[in-house]
Amino acid sequence: MEKIKGLFEKQTVQKLFLCFWMYAMIGWYYEVIIEQFFKPWEPTNRGEMFGPYCPIYGLGALVFLLCFGKLMKKKDVKWLNIVKPLIIFLGCMAVATTIELIATYIFEYTKGSWPWQTYKEYKYNFQARIALNTSVRFGLGGVFFMYAVQPFFDWILKKPGKKLLNALAVSVLGIVIADELFTKFIMPELI
Repeated sequence: MEKIKGLFEKQTVQKLFLCFWMYAMIGWYYEVIIEQFFKPWEPTNRGEMFGPYCPIYGLGALVFLLCFGKLMKKKDVKWLNIVKPLIIFLGCMAVATTIELIATYIFEYTKGSWPWQTYKEYKYNFQARIALNTSVRFGLGGVFFMYAVQPFFDWILKKPGKKLLNALAVSVLGIVIADELFTKFIMPELI
């Protein structure tokens, strides 16, 4: 319990929560841009909620941080710095592909299908749930995330004071809860 209290005092939980939703939004925009690039005649909301976020991207980003955060901080081993991008690439590729595969089974069990495209048209795929093409993109995205985006987010999240950071986290939580309620109860009534 003391360790959890320490994480809140250091605002680690608040920062990770904000990062989760920032990555969920980036993921949504990525999905929409890719969708519009390849299928401009079929606009769709790529998320499960009304707002512009795909929480699976937030989950993936947090798992990347958990799995590779300590590796990224190691700077003093010269040979490791040379192979680190390859390790990050392969690791992110494996982690994200595993998350996507598990998510398809969870969605299929709970909702009857999974919300993103099937990969049956891709040359190398498994049950149309995952594909080599997307796995490689996950690996490349993971390298970009670990080397560019997360350091930028860390820099941004160091700027606000404790009160402002707490207010931001609570505000985002309120928005997400309102969106979830709207998506579950009001939106079905409008359709």
